[in-house]
Amino acid sequence: MRGEDEEREHRPPGGLTYCDAGVDVEAGKVAVNKIREEVTSTFGPQVLGDIGGFSALFRLDLTDMDEPVLVSSVDGVGTKVKIAQMLDRHDTIGIDLVAMCVDDLVTCGAKPLFMLDYLAMGKVVPEKVREIVSGIVKGCLKAGCALVGGETAEHPGILEEDEYDLAGFVVGVVDRKNIVDGSRIRPGDVILGIRSSGLHSNGYSLVRKVFFELNDFDPSDRLRGLCGTLGEELLVPTEIYAPGILRLIQEVDVKGIAHITGGGLIENVPRILPPDVDAHIDVASWHPHSIFKIIREMGSVDEVEMYRTFNMGIGMVVVVSMEDYRQAIHVLGLMNYQAIRIGDVRQGSGGICLTC
Repeated sequence: MRGEDEEREHRPPGGLTYCDAGVDVEAGKVAVNKIREEVTSTFGPQVLGDIGGFSALFRLDLTDMDEPVLVSSVDGVGTKVKIAQMLDRHDTIGIDLVAMCVDDLVTCGAKPLFMLDYLAMGKVVPEKVREIVSGIVKGCLKAGCALVGGETAEHPGILEEDEYDLAGFVVGVVDRKNIVDGSRIRPGDVILGIRSSGLHSNGYSLVRKVFFELNDFDPSDRLRGLCGTLGEELLVPTEIYAPGILRLIQEVDVKGIAHITGGGLIENVPRILPPDVDAHIDVASWHPHSIFKIIREMGSVDEVEMYRTFNMGIGMVVVVSMEDYRQAIHVLGLMNYQAIRIGDVRQGSGGICLTC
């Protein structure tokens, strides 16, 4: 469960304390108390105990599965945290963390069960911890998993006082016979792309270089094509696809699922393909968000590099048979996800071809 470093209770009078070394134990305790109610709002009857223990307990009910398989995923949000720190806005970065973990997990058809987070800070500021964790809570509630625990650690000397980094770990379960692994993908199948909410959480080192080094923009600047400020656009949370994907799997025979993260369509789609087929994707079948065009033009970034670095407006790819793709689009639409037919599967060698 979420804990904090503890100060030694006994020390010589006038001696050094942990606080003298830069670790404020009391601030950690205050932070835990601030997030207690929000974190427990994600608990269901499967979660045993409260926050503050040394470990988390989760009671599994697997009576509806023939051969349950536990699935795990771990991830972070990369240098997107730098944008949150620049704006001193920390209420959405936790949503990104949940999305990056659960959307990887669900690609094999697994249902997320519970999540843990790790938050390292240069200096523990209880209200900042509450903001970050509130985002994680929102993400977990949407994904349908419990935030059963985590750790907040103060790392003076490694991180500056206003710096932090976070990582997440999620566990899910799937019946072995229902695992989605791409092995049944065949020529003639249809490739669907589910729209992203924007940049999501990948490519931010390049994003920061383009906007804040090469062009010296301020996060408060407004650029043509963006609905809000540059900073607001860069902090749009990563979409959480897990609920829609799980609903889709119940109603349609889904053959393959790819989360479009680092590496973009070019590197992620081939990961689910059998060795004897190729994915042919028509990039003219959808319109990427304006932010991608702005990055490409202001940074003089090559088109191929854009598709290798960013999701380019497609956050998740789903492969279904020709007879199922319209139903798949309908089901996802009912869950408020916009799905588009972006390509098809052909005989090949496990690669991808982008055309326009």
